[in-house]
Amino acid sequence: MITRRTALAGAAALPATWAATPALADVAALEAAARKEGSLTWYTSHTDGEFAQAAASAFMAQYPGIKVVHIRTTAQVAYQRLLQDLKNGIANCDVFSSTDLGHDEALRIEGKFARYMPENAAALRPEYRGLDPADTYFATLSELVVLIHNTTKVKAADSPKNWPDLLNPRWRNQIAIGHPAYSGTVGTWVVAMRKLYGWSYFERLEKNRPLIGRSVNDAVSTLNSGERIVGMSTAGISQLTALRGNPVGLDFPTEGAVQIVSPSAIMANAPHPNAARLFMEWLMGPAHARLSAEAGRRPVRMDDAALTGTAAGGIPADAKVLRLSTAEIVKGIPEVIEQWRDTFGG
Repeated sequence: MITRRTALAGAAALPATWAATPALADVAALEAAARKEGSLTWYTSHTDGEFAQAAASAFMAQYPGIKVVHIRTTAQVAYQRLLQDLKNGIANCDVFSSTDLGHDEALRIEGKFARYMPENAAALRPEYRGLDPADTYFATLSELVVLIHNTTKVKAADSPKNWPDLLNPRWRNQIAIGHPAYSGTVGTWVVAMRKLYGWSYFERLEKNRPLIGRSVNDAVSTLNSGERIVGMSTAGISQLTALRGNPVGLDFPTEGAVQIVSPSAIMANAPHPNAARLFMEWLMGPAHARLSAEAGRRPVRMDDAALTGTAAGGIPADAKVLRLSTAEIVKGIPEVIEQWRDTFGG
């Protein structure tokens, strides 16, 4: 049985199958082998469904004849689906991408990931290297959680500029947020807020009666409709929505936007192992990095420095960033989910 707590208890132990050096990439050979397999299935919670489709389409355009079936859900839903597959001995998923590092740690400890060293791992920025010392999962996307507001209903001067500003009674019944029991991104944000301010932050936030969706992206839709007028979401989807003419404004909190480092991994029982390896190479390659940056995500590759700033959705160069350790996320998310239910219900 795979549990979140296994990841902390066994973090130092590696299955015997990982004792050898991980296989290195041979991209030309991978492409030929992947074409024979013809397809792969990708479970992902990294982004919204639109971007997941764009990524799948870009890969298929680069590698015609290899179909990507993407199943995009929130992180906890994707994880539970994968656990159900594993419990029933079903091999559906080839590549698993989550926004909750605890999922990857638990699966790593249980030996559910293939150990593989992508050629493109060498191009990762230093801060994204060594995410998994066992070389089973790698950073393929990064996001920032920021404050957002409806620009037609909230003046820029009046919008929340830091996380405690959401506690102001003026925003009662006007806030939109996500749920940590569904979204790994929201779970990480909640752990970060608890670290900064203690759980009393959420006890006070509850008094403002926020509208709680499942995905971190739900708040953007809610602000677009005017149902709520301030909230939290990721910079990427918020900026892309604003560029399309929707009334969404962003503020990078003065005490720090919360960084989400999202990894991907190849399943040990992947039904299309060569296609999965080729897709991992692509997820860590320049084409995916460029696509991600243009949609407001933070590049994870060193050679994409030119894609920061406005090309990466206008992320300020001096934006303060809060990043939690893997251990804090693994331990913290299950804890805050329980605290959340005690405070907000549901």
